[in-house]
Amino acid sequence: MKRILSISHSYCVRANRELARGIAFAAGADAVVTALGPVRFRGDLRWIDFEPEADPAATTAAGVTSNYRALPVRTRLGRFVHAMMFRSDTRAILNKGWDLVHAWEEPYVHGGFQVARWTPAAVPFVFATFQNLAKNYPWPFSWWERCVVRRCNGWIAFGNTVREAMLQRPGYAEKPHVVIPPGVDTARMTRTESMRAEGFRMLGWREQGPLVIGFIGRFVPEKGLGVLMRALGQLPENWRAVFLGGGPELPELTGWASGFGERVRIVSGVPHDHVAPYLNAMDILCAPSLSTNRWREQFGRMIIEAFACAVAVVGSSSGEIPHTIGDAGIVVPEGDHSALANVLRELIQSPDRARALGRQGRWRAEAEFAWPVVAERHLRFFQSLTPANRPAGLRV
Repeated sequence: MKRILSISHSYCVRANRELARGIAFAAGADAVVTALGPVRFRGDLRWIDFEPEADPAATTAAGVTSNYRALPVRTRLGRFVHAMMFRSDTRAILNKGWDLVHAWEEPYVHGGFQVARWTPAAVPFVFATFQNLAKNYPWPFSWWERCVVRRCNGWIAFGNTVREAMLQRPGYAEKPHVVIPPGVDTARMTRTESMRAEGFRMLGWREQGPLVIGFIGRFVPEKGLGVLMRALGQLPENWRAVFLGGGPELPELTGWASGFGERVRIVSGVPHDHVAPYLNAMDILCAPSLSTNRWREQFGRMIIEAFACAVAVVGSSSGEIPHTIGDAGIVVPEGDHSALANVLRELIQSPDRARALGRQGRWRAEAEFAWPVVAERHLRFFQSLTPANRPAGLRV
Protein backbone atom coordinates (compact mmCIF):
# COMPACT_ATOMS: atom_id res chain seq x y z
CA MET A 1 0.00 0.00 0.00
CA LYS A 2 1.84 3.07 -1.28
CA ARG A 3 -0.72 5.87 -1.61
CA ILE A 4 -3.19 6.60 1.18
CA LEU A 5 -5.60 9.53 1.35
CA SER A 6 -7.10 10.51 4.70
CA ILE A 7 -9.76 13.22 4.88
CA SER A 8 -11.50 14.85 7.84
CA HIS A 9 -13.04 18.17 8.83
CA SER A 10 -10.94 17.78 12.01
CA TYR A 11 -7.77 18.05 9.95
CA CYS A 12 -8.04 21.82 9.77
CA VAL A 13 -6.39 21.60 13.23
CA ARG A 14 -2.74 20.59 12.90
CA ALA A 15 -2.75 18.51 16.11
CA ASN A 16 -5.58 16.34 14.77
CA ARG A 17 -3.42 15.36 11.81
CA GLU A 18 -1.16 13.32 14.10
CA LEU A 19 -3.09 10.28 12.88
CA ALA A 20 -2.18 10.87 9.23
CA ARG A 21 1.42 11.70 10.14
CA GLY A 22 1.64 8.55 12.23
CA ILE A 23 0.30 6.39 9.41
CA ALA A 24 2.94 7.88 7.11
CA PHE A 25 5.70 7.06 9.59
CA ALA A 26 4.37 3.52 10.08
CA ALA A 27 4.07 2.94 6.32
CA GLY A 28 7.70 3.88 5.67
CA ALA A 29 9.53 6.08 3.22
CA ASP A 30 8.08 4.36 0.14
CA ALA A 31 4.52 5.32 1.03
CA VAL A 32 2.76 8.63 0.42
CA VAL A 33 0.07 9.74 2.87
CA THR A 34 -1.99 12.84 2.13
CA ALA A 35 -4.32 14.50 4.65
CA LEU A 36 -7.13 16.78 3.47
CA GLY A 37 -8.90 19.28 5.71
CA PRO A 38 -11.17 22.29 5.20
CA VAL A 39 -9.72 25.71 4.53
CA ARG A 40 -11.98 26.92 7.34
CA PHE A 41 -14.31 25.17 9.75
CA ARG A 42 -16.46 26.13 12.71
CA GLY A 43 -15.30 24.28 15.87
CA ASP A 44 -17.20 24.01 19.15
CA LEU A 45 -16.14 27.49 20.28
CA ARG A 46 -14.74 29.38 17.27
CA TRP A 47 -13.93 29.43 13.57
CA ILE A 48 -10.70 27.56 12.78
CA ASP A 49 -8.50 28.31 9.77
CA PHE A 50 -6.47 25.46 8.29
CA GLU A 51 -3.25 25.31 10.30
CA PRO A 52 -0.15 24.69 8.17
CA GLU A 53 2.35 22.03 9.10
CA ALA A 54 5.04 23.21 11.50
CA ASP A 55 7.60 20.77 10.10
CA PRO A 56 6.46 19.07 6.90
CA ALA A 57 9.82 17.33 6.51
CA ALA A 58 9.71 15.67 9.94
CA THR A 59 11.53 12.40 10.44
CA THR A 60 10.92 9.44 12.68
CA ALA A 61 13.25 8.43 15.49
CA ALA A 62 14.68 5.86 13.08
CA GLY A 63 15.56 8.63 10.64
CA VAL A 64 12.96 7.67 8.04
CA THR A 65 11.54 10.70 6.29
CA SER A 66 7.77 10.48 6.11
CA ASN A 67 6.23 11.07 2.72
CA TYR A 68 3.39 13.02 4.22
CA ARG A 69 1.59 16.19 3.22
CA ALA A 70 -1.45 18.11 4.39
CA LEU A 71 -3.60 20.09 1.99
CA PRO A 72 -6.52 22.47 2.58
CA VAL A 73 -9.63 21.98 0.45
CA ARG A 74 -12.65 24.20 -0.11
CA THR A 75 -15.96 23.47 1.57
CA ARG A 76 -19.42 24.98 1.89
CA LEU A 77 -21.55 25.25 5.04
CA GLY A 78 -18.51 24.89 7.29
CA ARG A 79 -20.55 26.09 10.22
CA PHE A 80 -22.64 22.90 10.24
CA VAL A 81 -20.73 19.62 10.55
CA HIS A 82 -23.71 17.49 9.42
CA ALA A 83 -24.31 19.51 6.27
CA MET A 84 -20.76 20.55 5.37
CA MET A 85 -20.03 19.96 1.68
CA PHE A 86 -16.68 19.31 0.05
CA ARG A 87 -16.25 21.09 -3.27
CA SER A 88 -14.92 20.02 -6.67
CA ASP A 89 -11.23 20.17 -5.73
CA THR A 90 -11.79 17.30 -3.27
CA ARG A 91 -13.51 15.24 -5.94
CA ALA A 92 -10.58 15.77 -8.30
CA ILE A 93 -8.08 14.69 -5.63
CA LEU A 94 -10.09 11.54 -4.87
CA ASN A 95 -9.62 10.45 -8.48
CA LYS A 96 -5.81 10.55 -8.41
CA GLY A 97 -5.13 6.82 -8.05
CA TRP A 98 -5.09 6.06 -4.32
CA ASP A 99 -4.54 2.61 -2.85
CA LEU A 100 -7.00 3.41 -0.05
CA VAL A 101 -9.21 6.31 1.03
CA HIS A 102 -9.91 6.87 4.72
CA ALA A 103 -12.65 9.26 5.88
CA TRP A 104 -12.61 10.39 9.49
CA GLU A 105 -16.23 11.44 8.99
CA GLU A 106 -19.47 10.01 10.31
CA PRO A 107 -21.34 7.96 7.69
CA TYR A 108 -24.56 9.95 8.20
CA VAL A 109 -23.09 13.40 7.42
CA HIS A 110 -23.03 14.88 3.94
CA GLY A 111 -19.24 15.16 3.81
CA GLY A 112 -18.83 11.47 4.58
CA PHE A 113 -21.40 10.59 1.93
CA GLN A 114 -19.57 12.70 -0.65
CA VAL A 115 -16.22 11.02 0.00
CA ALA A 116 -17.79 7.57 -0.25
CA ARG A 117 -19.59 8.46 -3.49
CA TRP A 118 -16.56 10.11 -5.09
CA THR A 119 -14.02 7.39 -4.21
CA PRO A 120 -13.52 5.23 -7.35
CA ALA A 121 -15.17 1.81 -7.09
CA ALA A 122 -11.86 -0.06 -7.33
CA VAL A 123 -10.31 1.82 -4.40
CA PRO A 124 -10.89 0.48 -0.85
CA PHE A 125 -12.82 2.97 1.26
CA VAL A 126 -12.86 3.08 5.09
CA PHE A 127 -14.80 5.37 7.39
CA ALA A 128 -14.60 5.98 11.16
CA THR A 129 -17.38 6.68 13.63
CA PHE A 130 -17.80 7.94 17.20
CA GLN A 131 -21.55 7.23 17.31
CA ASN A 132 -22.32 4.99 20.30
CA LEU A 133 -26.11 5.15 20.19
CA ALA A 134 -28.17 3.27 17.60
CA LYS A 135 -30.14 6.30 16.46
CA ASN A 136 -32.80 6.44 13.75
CA TYR A 137 -31.83 9.35 11.52
CA PRO A 138 -34.35 11.28 9.42
CA TRP A 139 -33.94 11.47 5.65
CA PRO A 140 -31.51 12.35 4.06
CA PHE A 141 -29.10 11.43 6.88
CA SER A 142 -30.44 7.85 7.01
CA TRP A 143 -29.98 7.50 3.25
CA TRP A 144 -26.44 8.90 3.38
CA GLU A 145 -25.57 6.37 6.09
CA ARG A 146 -26.96 3.42 4.12
CA CYS A 147 -25.02 4.48 1.02
CA VAL A 148 -21.75 4.89 2.93
CA VAL A 149 -22.05 1.55 4.74
CA ARG A 150 -22.94 -0.22 1.50
CA ARG A 151 -19.96 1.36 -0.29
CA CYS A 152 -17.31 0.87 2.40
CA ASN A 153 -14.77 -1.93 2.52
CA GLY A 154 -14.42 -1.59 6.29
CA TRP A 155 -15.17 0.71 9.21
CA ILE A 156 -13.44 1.81 12.39
CA ALA A 157 -15.21 2.21 15.74
CA PHE A 158 -13.58 4.73 18.06
CA GLY A 159 -14.63 2.68 21.10
CA ASN A 160 -16.23 -0.52 22.36
CA THR A 161 -19.63 1.10 22.93
CA VAL A 162 -19.45 2.45 19.37
CA ARG A 163 -18.93 -1.02 17.96
CA GLU A 164 -21.78 -2.44 20.09
CA ALA A 165 -24.19 0.25 18.93
CA MET A 166 -23.27 0.09 15.25
CA LEU A 167 -23.58 -3.68 15.05
CA GLN A 168 -27.29 -3.19 15.76
CA ARG A 169 -27.66 -1.19 12.55
CA PRO A 170 -28.25 -2.66 9.08
CA GLY A 171 -25.17 -3.50 7.05
CA TYR A 172 -22.47 -2.87 9.63
CA ALA A 173 -21.94 -6.45 10.82
CA GLU A 174 -21.35 -7.65 7.25
CA LYS A 175 -18.33 -5.40 6.79
CA PRO A 176 -14.83 -5.81 8.31
CA HIS A 177 -14.50 -3.58 11.34
CA VAL A 178 -12.16 -2.89 14.23
CA VAL A 179 -12.11 -0.93 17.48
CA ILE A 180 -9.30 1.64 17.55
CA PRO A 181 -9.32 4.56 20.00
CA PRO A 182 -8.34 8.12 19.16
CA GLY A 183 -4.78 9.05 20.10
CA VAL A 184 -2.82 11.56 22.13
CA ASP A 185 0.52 13.25 21.52
CA THR A 186 2.50 11.90 24.48
CA ALA A 187 5.47 14.13 23.67
CA ARG A 188 3.47 17.36 23.76
CA MET A 189 1.06 16.18 26.45
CA THR A 190 3.41 15.19 29.24
CA ARG A 191 4.29 16.18 32.79
CA THR A 192 7.25 18.45 33.48
CA GLU A 193 8.19 20.72 36.35
CA SER A 194 8.39 23.71 34.03
CA MET A 195 4.91 23.19 32.58
CA ARG A 196 3.47 22.66 36.05
CA ALA A 197 5.06 25.91 37.20
CA GLU A 198 3.68 27.68 34.12
CA GLY A 199 0.20 26.32 34.81
CA PHE A 200 0.20 27.63 38.37
CA ARG A 201 1.53 30.98 37.19
CA MET A 202 -1.31 31.31 34.66
CA LEU A 203 -3.83 30.36 37.33
CA GLY A 204 -2.40 32.84 39.80
CA TRP A 205 -1.82 30.19 42.46
CA ARG A 206 1.22 29.04 44.40
CA GLU A 207 2.25 25.49 43.60
CA GLN A 208 2.40 24.67 47.31
CA GLY A 209 -1.12 24.22 48.55
CA PRO A 210 -4.14 21.92 48.42
CA LEU A 211 -4.53 19.42 45.59
CA VAL A 212 -6.06 20.78 42.38
CA ILE A 213 -9.16 19.12 40.95
CA GLY A 214 -9.79 19.89 37.28
CA PHE A 215 -12.45 19.74 34.59
CA ILE A 216 -11.92 20.22 30.85
CA GLY A 217 -14.75 20.37 28.33
CA ARG A 218 -17.95 22.05 27.29
CA PHE A 219 -20.00 23.72 30.00
CA VAL A 220 -23.21 21.87 29.17
CA PRO A 221 -25.54 19.73 31.35
CA GLU A 222 -24.50 16.40 29.84
CA LYS A 223 -20.87 16.95 30.88
CA GLY A 224 -21.96 16.70 34.51
CA LEU A 225 -20.82 20.07 35.83
CA GLY A 226 -23.72 20.11 38.27
CA VAL A 227 -22.64 16.75 39.68
CA LEU A 228 -19.07 17.96 40.13
CA MET A 229 -20.17 21.21 41.78
CA ARG A 230 -22.34 19.31 44.26
CA ALA A 231 -19.52 16.86 44.99
CA LEU A 232 -17.02 19.63 45.64
CA GLY A 233 -19.52 21.33 47.92
CA GLN A 234 -19.52 18.23 50.14
CA LEU A 235 -15.74 18.31 50.69
CA PRO A 236 -13.74 20.03 53.40
CA GLU A 237 -11.89 23.16 52.31
CA ASN A 238 -8.55 21.49 51.50
CA TRP A 239 -8.93 21.55 47.69
CA ARG A 240 -8.68 23.89 44.72
CA ALA A 241 -10.51 23.53 41.42
CA VAL A 242 -10.02 24.73 37.86
CA PHE A 243 -12.63 24.54 35.08
CA LEU A 244 -11.33 24.81 31.52
CA GLY A 245 -13.82 25.32 28.70
CA GLY A 246 -16.92 27.30 27.79
CA GLY A 247 -20.60 26.99 27.07
CA PRO A 248 -24.12 27.87 28.20
CA GLU A 249 -23.60 26.80 31.83
CA LEU A 250 -20.86 29.39 32.36
CA PRO A 251 -23.13 31.83 34.28
CA GLU A 252 -24.27 29.08 36.65
CA LEU A 253 -20.69 27.89 37.13
CA THR A 254 -19.47 31.45 37.74
CA GLY A 255 -22.17 32.04 40.34
CA TRP A 256 -21.28 28.82 42.14
CA ALA A 257 -17.56 29.59 42.03
CA SER A 258 -18.09 33.01 43.62
CA GLY A 259 -18.81 31.27 46.91
CA PHE A 260 -15.33 29.76 47.03
CA GLY A 261 -13.19 32.83 46.38
CA GLU A 262 -9.62 32.15 45.27
CA ARG A 263 -10.04 28.39 45.50
CA VAL A 264 -11.80 28.12 42.12
CA ARG A 265 -10.60 29.28 38.72
CA ILE A 266 -12.66 29.32 35.49
CA VAL A 267 -10.66 29.68 32.29
CA SER A 268 -12.34 30.02 28.89
CA GLY A 269 -11.05 30.38 25.35
CA VAL A 270 -7.87 28.31 25.79
CA PRO A 271 -6.59 26.94 22.44
CA HIS A 272 -5.95 23.22 22.49
CA ASP A 273 -2.20 23.77 22.06
CA HIS A 274 -2.15 25.62 25.39
CA VAL A 275 -3.99 23.05 27.52
CA ALA A 276 -0.94 21.07 28.70
CA PRO A 277 0.27 23.58 31.35
CA TYR A 278 -3.20 23.70 32.90
CA LEU A 279 -3.32 19.89 32.97
CA ASN A 280 0.11 19.89 34.62
CA ALA A 281 -1.28 22.08 37.39
CA MET A 282 -4.01 19.50 38.10
CA ASP A 283 -3.64 16.56 40.46
CA ILE A 284 -7.03 15.01 39.66
CA LEU A 285 -9.18 15.31 36.52
CA CYS A 286 -12.93 14.69 36.81
CA ALA A 287 -15.03 13.50 33.87
CA PRO A 288 -18.54 13.36 35.43
CA SER A 289 -20.50 13.01 32.17
CA LEU A 290 -24.23 12.22 32.24
CA SER A 291 -26.01 10.08 29.65
CA THR A 292 -29.22 11.32 28.03
CA ASN A 293 -31.71 9.73 25.67
CA ARG A 294 -29.75 11.07 22.73
CA TRP A 295 -26.16 11.20 24.00
CA ARG A 296 -23.66 9.36 26.12
CA GLU A 297 -19.94 10.01 26.42
CA GLN A 298 -18.39 8.81 23.18
CA PHE A 299 -14.80 8.57 24.35
CA GLY A 300 -13.39 11.27 26.64
CA ARG A 301 -10.38 12.90 24.95
CA MET A 302 -9.68 14.88 28.13
CA ILE A 303 -9.13 11.56 29.92
CA ILE A 304 -6.28 10.37 27.71
CA GLU A 305 -4.72 13.82 27.75
CA ALA A 306 -4.83 13.73 31.56
CA PHE A 307 -3.29 10.25 31.46
CA ALA A 308 -0.47 11.56 29.27
CA CYS A 309 0.19 14.35 31.80
CA ALA A 310 0.22 11.85 34.70
CA VAL A 311 -2.97 13.28 36.24
CA ALA A 312 -5.18 10.96 38.30
CA VAL A 313 -8.57 10.47 36.59
CA VAL A 314 -11.99 9.98 38.12
CA GLY A 315 -14.78 9.44 35.60
CA SER A 316 -18.43 8.49 35.53
CA SER A 317 -19.89 5.30 34.08
CA SER A 318 -21.35 7.15 31.08
CA GLY A 319 -20.76 5.57 27.67
CA GLU A 320 -17.16 4.82 26.75
CA ILE A 321 -15.56 6.32 29.87
CA PRO A 322 -15.08 3.01 31.75
CA HIS A 323 -13.39 1.48 28.67
CA THR A 324 -11.16 4.53 28.23
CA ILE A 325 -10.13 4.58 31.89
CA GLY A 326 -9.55 0.82 32.14
CA ASP A 327 -7.51 0.03 35.24
CA ALA A 328 -5.72 3.40 35.27
CA GLY A 329 -8.34 5.48 37.09
CA ILE A 330 -11.51 5.34 39.15
CA VAL A 331 -15.06 5.01 37.78
CA VAL A 332 -18.09 6.15 39.80
CA PRO A 333 -21.79 5.73 38.93
CA GLU A 334 -22.91 8.60 36.73
CA GLY A 335 -24.99 11.21 38.48
CA ASP A 336 -23.90 10.06 41.97
CA HIS A 337 -22.37 13.20 43.46
CA SER A 338 -21.92 11.54 46.86
CA ALA A 339 -19.86 8.70 45.36
CA LEU A 340 -17.77 11.24 43.47
CA ALA A 341 -17.26 13.27 46.65
CA ASN A 342 -16.15 10.16 48.55
CA VAL A 343 -13.53 9.28 45.92
CA LEU A 344 -12.24 12.85 45.78
CA ARG A 345 -12.06 12.97 49.57
CA GLU A 346 -10.01 9.77 49.63
CA LEU A 347 -7.56 11.07 47.01
CA ILE A 348 -7.19 14.41 48.78
CA GLN A 349 -6.38 12.56 51.99
CA SER A 350 -4.00 10.18 50.16
CA PRO A 351 -2.00 12.29 47.67
CA ASP A 352 0.43 9.39 47.18
CA ARG A 353 -2.44 7.34 45.74
CA ALA A 354 -3.35 10.18 43.40
CA ARG A 355 0.25 10.33 42.19
CA ALA A 356 0.32 6.54 41.73
CA LEU A 357 -2.84 6.71 39.62
CA GLY A 358 -1.19 9.45 37.57
CA ARG A 359 1.81 7.23 36.86
CA GLN A 360 -0.47 4.35 35.90
CA GLY A 361 -2.37 6.67 33.57
CA ARG A 362 0.85 7.77 31.87
CA TRP A 363 1.75 4.14 31.23
CA ARG A 364 -1.71 3.50 29.75
CA ALA A 365 -1.40 6.55 27.52
CA GLU A 366 1.93 5.33 26.15
CA ALA A 367 0.77 1.74 25.67
CA GLU A 368 -2.75 2.27 24.29
CA PHE A 369 -3.30 5.83 23.11
CA ALA A 370 -0.01 7.25 21.85
CA TRP A 371 -0.43 8.32 18.22
CA PRO A 372 2.26 5.93 16.87
CA VAL A 373 0.40 3.01 18.46
CA VAL A 374 -2.98 4.17 17.14
CA ALA A 375 -1.58 4.91 13.67
CA GLU A 376 0.07 1.50 13.43
CA ARG A 377 -3.25 -0.18 14.20
CA HIS A 378 -4.96 1.89 11.50
CA LEU A 379 -2.32 0.90 8.97
CA ARG A 380 -2.62 -2.80 9.82
CA PHE A 381 -6.39 -2.61 9.36
CA PHE A 382 -5.97 -0.79 6.04
CA GLN A 383 -3.54 -3.45 4.85
CA SER A 384 -5.98 -6.20 5.83
CA LEU A 385 -8.50 -4.78 3.36
CA THR A 386 -6.25 -5.10 0.32
CA PRO A 387 -6.24 -6.78 -2.06
CA ALA A 388 -9.34 -8.58 -0.71
CA ASN A 389 -11.56 -8.01 2.28
CA ARG A 390 -11.15 -10.16 5.36
CA PRO A 391 -14.15 -11.67 7.18
CA ALA A 392 -16.35 -9.36 9.23
CA GLY A 393 -15.38 -8.86 12.85
CA LEU A 394 -11.64 -8.65 12.16
CA ARG A 395 -9.78 -7.51 15.27
CA VAL A 396 -6.45 -5.72 15.09
